[in-house]
Amino acid sequence: MPMIDLTMPSGTLTDHAKAELMATLTRTLLKWEGAKPGNKAAESIAWTFLHEPTLVTVAGRPTQQPRYRVVVGVPQATLDDDAKAGLIAEVTEQVLRAELNGRDPAPEDGFRVWVIINEIIDGNWGGSGRVFRLADILAFAGAGEKEIERRTARLRRLAG
Repeated sequence: MPMIDLTMPSGTLTDHAKAELMATLTRTLLKWEGAKPGNKAAESIAWTFLHEPTLVTVAGRPTQQPRYRVVVGVPQATLDDDAKAGLIAEVTEQVLRAELNGRDPAPEDGFRVWVIINEIIDGNWGGSGRVFRLADILAFAGAGEKEIERRTARLRRLAG
């Protein structure tokens, strides 16, 4: 049940580039969460929101180059440290490539993209008027019993 909130200055990307970027970010997050490509159930609960303020500042002043904030919400224990690092690296590159029409970004451009991962504590994610725990979400997305046990065991270790 991942959620992505992308904030960038209004007018930074074309409508087509925005739609492509949101689709790319969704596929990337699902991959790092462990969903198989084309998993329709997992895709149906992967929502993205685009926010385009008219003014984004650094130290209170308008900037020459756009700044991006990508806030990713995932159920607690969904991503280990390696997955978080991979997700952050890929998302940063994908955002910059969208801005640069597919060209390689310069290394210093990466400092214009912040990726924030919010792990939603188990029992604090709800939809359809009810609480969804990690096991519920995994089952909905088609995970087998072994995968659900592996992931919920990680959750128990983190909570304990």
